[in-house]
Amino acid sequence: MATAVEPSPPTQPRTPSADSGLLLYSLVGAGYVLAALAVVFYAIPTLWAEYVRPAVGGDTILEAFVRGVLTLGALGGLVWFGLKLAGTAPPKGMRGGVFLVLVTFFLVLLLGGWATAKFEGAAGTVVTAIVVGGILFGAFRLLVSPRGTNWMLSLEEQGWFHGGTFKRVLGRVVRRVTMIGILGIGLTGAYALVSQGTLPDNWDVPLPFLHTEDGAPKLFRLLSDAKITIPLLICVLTAWVAYRAVNMPAFAEFLIATEAEMNKVSWSSRKRLAADTVVVLVCTIFMALFLLFVDLFWGWLLSSGPVGVLPSRSETGQKGGQVQAARW
Repeated sequence: MATAVEPSPPTQPRTPSADSGLLLYSLVGAGYVLAALAVVFYAIPTLWAEYVRPAVGGDTILEAFVRGVLTLGALGGLVWFGLKLAGTAPPKGMRGGVFLVLVTFFLVLLLGGWATAKFEGAAGTVVTAIVVGGILFGAFRLLVSPRGTNWMLSLEEQGWFHGGTFKRVLGRVVRRVTMIGILGIGLTGAYALVSQGTLPDNWDVPLPFLHTEDGAPKLFRLLSDAKITIPLLICVLTAWVAYRAVNMPAFAEFLIATEAEMNKVSWSSRKRLAADTVVVLVCTIFMALFLLFVDLFWGWLLSSGPVGVLPSRSETGQKGGQVQAARW
C-alpha cells in the first residue's frame, strides 16, 4: 500500500556570517602598514634632517639621492617583511580588510581633525566626538557584518592588491594604450601640482581632541617634503592603478574583446587613404564656396531696390557710424 509522504520544505541558503578571524587579521595588517608608513614617511625624514643633513652640509643633489635610495630600500624591505609575515596563503579577504581599516583610520584622522579645528571649546569636543564616534561605529558595524566580509572578499577578488596578470597574451595593444592613457592623466596631474606651486612644504593635519597650550589644534606632520612626496605618491598610485586596471577580469575581458573587434576592421591602404583625403578636402572647399555664393546672392537680392527687405550695405554702414557717434 502506497503512502503519501509530505515533501520537506526546500532549505533556504544561509547568509554568510562575518569572520571574526578575518577582522582580526585585517586589524593586525593595518597596524603593520601604519607602522611601515610611519617609518618611511616620518622616522626616516626626521632622523635624516636631524643627524645626517647637518653632517653633509645641507641640501644637495647627492644628499637627496641618497635619502631617496634609503627610503625606497626601507619601503621595499618593509613590504618584503610584511609579505613574509602574511605567509604564502594568507586568509582570503585580508588585503581588502586591511584597506577598509586604513580608510577608516584616515577618515577618523582627517574628519576628526577638521572638526577639532573648525569648532572651539566644549562644542568642538562634542562635535569631534560625534564625528569620530559615528565613523568608528559605522565602520565597526560594517566590518563585523556579512556585507563587510563580502566587501573584503570582493576587493581582493577584483585584484587590486595582487600583482598577478589576467590573460596577459591577449589584448596587449589595447591594454598598453589604456595604460598609457591612465599614466598620462596621473603624470599630468602631478606635473600640474608641481608647476603651479600649490603644495605646502609639509602636510600638517590637526589631531582630534588635542590642543596646544594656547588653545590651537595640535598639528601632526602627516607628510614631510610634501612638494616632492605627494607628486611621487600620485605617480606610484597611478602606475599601480594603470597596471591593475588592465588586469581586472571584467575590464580586461572588455579590452580583449575590443582588440578582437579592431582586428576585424578592414583598414584602407595608404594610396586609398590619400585619395579619400583629397576627395574630402575638395568637397569641403566646394561646399564652402557654394555657401558663400548663396549667401552673397541672397544678400544682394533681398537688399536690392525692387525687394528692399534687408538694408543695403551703405545704409548699414551709415547707421553703424551714427550709433558709434551717439555712444561717444
